Amino acid sequence: MRLDRKALLTIAREAVAQRTRADYNVLAAYLCGSLLEEQFLLGGTTDIDLVFVRLVPVTMKREIARLTDEVHLDIAHHDQEAYIRPHQLRANPWLGYTIFNCKPLYDPRHFMDYTQAGVCSQFERPDYVLERARPQLDHARRIWLELNAAPASFGPQMVKAYLRAVTHAANAIALLGGAPLTERRFLIAFQKRAAALGRPGLFLGLLGLLGGQGVEAEGMRGWLPAWREAILSMPVDVEKPRLHPDRLPYYQRALEAMLEMEEPRLALYPLFNTWTHAILALAEKSPACGAWQNACEQIGLAADTIHDRLAALDAYLDLVQDTLEAWARENGA
Repeated sequence: MRLDRKALLTIAREAVAQRTRADYNVLAAYLCGSLLEEQFLLGGTTDIDLVFVRLVPVTMKREIARLTDEVHLDIAHHDQEAYIRPHQLRANPWLGYTIFNCKPLYDPRHFMDYTQAGVCSQFERPDYVLERARPQLDHARRIWLELNAAPASFGPQMVKAYLRAVTHAANAIALLGGAPLTERRFLIAFQKRAAALGRPGLFLGLLGLLGGQGVEAEGMRGWLPAWREAILSMPVDVEKPRLHPDRLPYYQRALEAMLEMEEPRLALYPLFNTWTHAILALAEKSPACGAWQNACEQIGLAADTIHDRLAALDAYLDLVQDTLEAWARENGA
C-alpha cells in the first residue's frame, strides 16, 4: 500500500463515516497525531489517530484496528464531560494540545468548533505555556523523591518509575516549544526542542540519563530479538492496547530506521520504554526477563548503580528548573 497523506486522510474519513452512520452515541470525531505533521512516517510506518467524543461513556476507551503492517487505526473514545470547560483545557498539555492541533471529521452539532475556539484562544500565551510545563517538572521531582527514599529493591517497577520521571523532565522542556513528546519520536523531537531553546546540552544530558554513553547501534540492534519476544509474550490487554501485537511493526520498523540514523541512540527511549512495559506485564520469572536485566546493566540501571543515576537525575532536574525560570524571564511570564 502506498502511504501518502491523501490516501491516509481518505481512510480516516471513511472510518469515521462508517462508525458514525449507525452509532448515535457519537457527538463528534476528529483526527489528531502524526498524520497532521509534515513527517508522518517513521520507518515506513504510521498510525491514524482518531478520537470519538461520546455522549455516554463506553467501556472500551481505546482500540487498535489493523489495516496493514505499515498502518493501523488508533482510536480513542472520550466522554464529552472532559470537554465541557474549553478554557481550562489550555493548561492541559495532552488534551489541550490534541484539541489545539486536531482536524474535526464529524461535528454535526459544532461541538468541536466551539471547543477548539475556546482552547485555541490565547493558547500560546507565555503564562499558559508555563502552566503546561511546570507541572511536568513537579511530577518528575516527586517521583525522584519517592525513588530516593525507597528501599534498594531494584526491579522493573523502579525502572518504570525512573523512566516516567525522565519523561516528565523532558516534557517540561519540550512544552516550551510545542506539544508533548510522543513515544517513537521522543528523542528526535527533544533534540530539536532543546536546540531551539539554545540549550543543546539538555539533549546530551537526557541521553546520559538513559544510559546512552554505554551503548552503540550494534548493541541496541542485538536487543531487538529479546524485545520482540517480550512484547509477543505479553497477554493482550484490550483495556490498554498500547503494545497490541498489531502495533509491533509500527515500533520495530521505527526502531530499525533510527538505528540506521547518524545518531542511533535516538532509538534508546522508545526501545527501552516499551521493553520495560512489556516486562512488567509478564510473570516475574519469565525467560524474557533475563535479556532485559542484562540490558539494564549495560545502560547503568542496575541495583549497584541506581543511586548514581538518581543523583544525575537530581542535577538534571535543577537544570530543567533553571531553563524554565530563564524562559519565564525572557518571555515576561
